[in-house]
Amino acid sequence: MKMVRDSHYPPPKLSRRLSSIVLLLILTVILFYTTSNILSPSSPGVTTRPLLRLISPRCGGGADLTRGRWSRDPGHRLHRVPLYDASCPFHRNAWNCLRNARKNMEAIISWVWVPEGCGGSPLPGIDPSAFLAAVRGRSIGFVGDSLNENFLVAFLCVLRSADLGTRKWKRRGAWRGAYFPKFDVTVGYHRAVLLAKYTWQPVELLDLPHQEKLKGIYKVDVDVPADDWVNITHFYDVLIFNTGHWWGLDKFPKETPLVFYKGGKPIVPPLEIFDGLEAVLRSMISYIEREVPKKIVKIWRTQSPRHFHGGDWNQNGSCLFSEPLNHEELDSWFDPRNKGVNKEAREVNHVIQRAVEGTDIHLLNLTHLSEFRADAHPAIWLGKKDAVAIWGQDCMHWCLPGLPDTWVDILSANILYYLEAERRS
Repeated sequence: MKMVRDSHYPPPKLSRRLSSIVLLLILTVILFYTTSNILSPSSPGVTTRPLLRLISPRCGGGADLTRGRWSRDPGHRLHRVPLYDASCPFHRNAWNCLRNARKNMEAIISWVWVPEGCGGSPLPGIDPSAFLAAVRGRSIGFVGDSLNENFLVAFLCVLRSADLGTRKWKRRGAWRGAYFPKFDVTVGYHRAVLLAKYTWQPVELLDLPHQEKLKGIYKVDVDVPADDWVNITHFYDVLIFNTGHWWGLDKFPKETPLVFYKGGKPIVPPLEIFDGLEAVLRSMISYIEREVPKKIVKIWRTQSPRHFHGGDWNQNGSCLFSEPLNHEELDSWFDPRNKGVNKEAREVNHVIQRAVEGTDIHLLNLTHLSEFRADAHPAIWLGKKDAVAIWGQDCMHWCLPGLPDTWVDILSANILYYLEAERRS
């Protein structure tokens, strides 16, 4: 297996073509109202709200950007090379797979996404200059867990290729972000892993019957947004939400469980963890609809799949794969009926689906195309010698550059469509 070279990929030259050419392509985006399964073609009875579809001269019949296949393009003949390298100042060390000399990186970034119905042509890539020009003077916010941060880092590094004067930005309670002065665009990330407010309550302060091994509880106020994002409802023009990766017994075992409250009082009978997730989602989505102005674009990203093989993250699970999974393998990995360690994504998507139904929040379905990419995680290349011994392999987050750059291509098309639709309404 070929080791990635120490030299970084050279930053690509910005296109000299007029932005209008690219914008003309982007503005051919049309919304089609269909029902499609965000979980698996074999999982009956669960349908999404209408998803964004892109029409281009190569994509007949309104091809769905989120359904398709991965195609190998080792010479980057079909797609642009990565728009950033290991030197991007927004990298998080554990995801900077070029700097960490992750094996197989050249192969990881050689796969391109080919949506169904596009005549074998790959997904059109973002033009960062054209995109930033189109959203000039606006602000974009990500809210959620570290997978939305992973997404944000790719977004910032891609956009920075169009404005090397980009500055780090950390206001309004954001954990991190960037300001693009050339275009007057702000992008921020607000860490809120459960979206709702939760606080640690040690067992000594609890008025509960004695429970063996209980150390305390995490009190989750299902009807109270986390402080990290409660005050940003009018600040951003676009908001991208997610939650899901913290909703498991591996994060909150029986010694330190989640206990759900509403109106300041414990919910009786106590909720199991996925019932708690649904209660939080319904409350947070109600808050979003009530407090976030209609003109603000609201997007909910579906769950990013994990690829632990042979055990979970804390059970020596690994993801040392050299190629994406085949389509025929997906259900065996992710269908909840198989009770595998990676069933989380589709389970959480069921809950998300029910919670957003009938709202003005747009679903961004990135689950299916990501399920293939068992090869694209940091795995053991985490940038610190003792990281794997402490945390195990990272088969949840994604290498950058890598898969999240395809997410950026799809997100950017969605944002431009929805902003244009809002302008015309």
